[in-house]
Amino acid sequence: MEFECVIGLEVHVQLMTQSKIFSGSSTAYGASANTQACAVDIGLPGVLPVMNCEAVLMAATFGLAVGATVNPVSVFARKNYFYPDLPKGYQISQYEIPVVSGGSLEIATEEGNKVIRITRAHLEEDAGKSLHEDFHGMTGIDLNRAGTPLLEIVSEPDLRSPGEAVAYLKKLHALVRTLKICDGNMQEGSFRCDANISIRPRGETALGTRAELKNINSFRFVERALHYEIDRQISVIESGGTIAQETRLYDPDADLTRSMRGKEEAHDYRYFPDPDLPPLAISRADLEQLRAQLPELPDARQARFISEYQLSEDDAAQLTSETEIADYFESALEQAGGESRLAANWINGELMSWLNKSDLLITESPVTPAMLGQLIQRIRDNTVSGTTAKEVFAALWDGEGGGNVDTVIEKKGLTQITDTEAIAGVVSKVIQAFPKQAEQVRSGEEKVIGFMVGQVMKATSGKANPQAVNEELKKQLLG
Repeated sequence: MEFECVIGLEVHVQLMTQSKIFSGSSTAYGASANTQACAVDIGLPGVLPVMNCEAVLMAATFGLAVGATVNPVSVFARKNYFYPDLPKGYQISQYEIPVVSGGSLEIATEEGNKVIRITRAHLEEDAGKSLHEDFHGMTGIDLNRAGTPLLEIVSEPDLRSPGEAVAYLKKLHALVRTLKICDGNMQEGSFRCDANISIRPRGETALGTRAELKNINSFRFVERALHYEIDRQISVIESGGTIAQETRLYDPDADLTRSMRGKEEAHDYRYFPDPDLPPLAISRADLEQLRAQLPELPDARQARFISEYQLSEDDAAQLTSETEIADYFESALEQAGGESRLAANWINGELMSWLNKSDLLITESPVTPAMLGQLIQRIRDNTVSGTTAKEVFAALWDGEGGGNVDTVIEKKGLTQITDTEAIAGVVSKVIQAFPKQAEQVRSGEEKVIGFMVGQVMKATSGKANPQAVNEELKKQLLG
């Protein structure tokens, strides 16, 4: 039997407010345990929550960006359950009427673009954190995170593969960072997801029993966890078993999922409207002001890069995957004399390779957009070849030449040889040194000319102009 998987994602986006959703406590990351939890956060008797207006505006901004309905009135509810790190015994969330309803994101798949529907996005508070390490068999509780504002974004079960799930998450991640409502730091838990997954025989429309994979904070881990869970569920069904509706945890070290608890239904949480919070109202004037302030969204920027800079769809998608990368590209382009494709190739290739090797963000790059733009100019005016330009880039990365491209080129003697007589002399010597290959070119095997070009470049330490070398080789060998 052939199966297909059905995936829906619940993404928890930590909103980039300076204070918590219902109190004035700081949301700064990394403080000592339990130093940023006030009486409201830990639910002491007699305290009252007060809504953080900035969190509301951020939620509404997201709704506008995905073409959703931002409800003029929404309601907060108490979601009752017991966790050691949930001091009130309930979480303030939204249930029947969320702040955002509907919307969609479009992702690229192997079969073409696909629209993923968004069910809702609702505001809620985060719980604290249970710490199990270094406590000699006991668990420590840190309530610094309790009350941190979250926007939970729930998709429809429209995803049909782990690859599609990752594409959706990356698209959502880029969007919330572009909107500046979330820093997107997955290591710190600012962007994490719960994945609901089930399988069914291909061609059926009824949904299978789902398992929920809880709190995954890495694109790679999401993909690995979903692949494992698909294989596990197929194995259970093919062996005659049934899938339990449960919450499971993904163990990245063992690369498997483990049962955590039975999956609750909505009625298990005993939702009811929070009596301490009035209905949340958002005016039409506020929405129009937010709409006017929307930045250029990733899809629109990608389309502009294709039309304005004549980039391929793949290059434009890579450059707009993060706001900072797109900003770097456009800033470098100002110095690069309009060489958009060359700039795209250098950023998506050489720069990204160095950043990955050094585990740096593009905002931390030692090679600034101005430096890269100047280097591209020197490639463009034939001062350096593409090969020696990589040597210049490496020197700039290491801080040589005070960040000045021309200084590095002069200091290292990397100026490209364009003198035709000098190139002709080197070509002649290479032909004499490799008579067999020279005869192959003369007999029609022109692909061998690439080998000859390489030998000339080697003889000139990469300084010769490759195009001039190619032309001179053809002239001397083919007439």
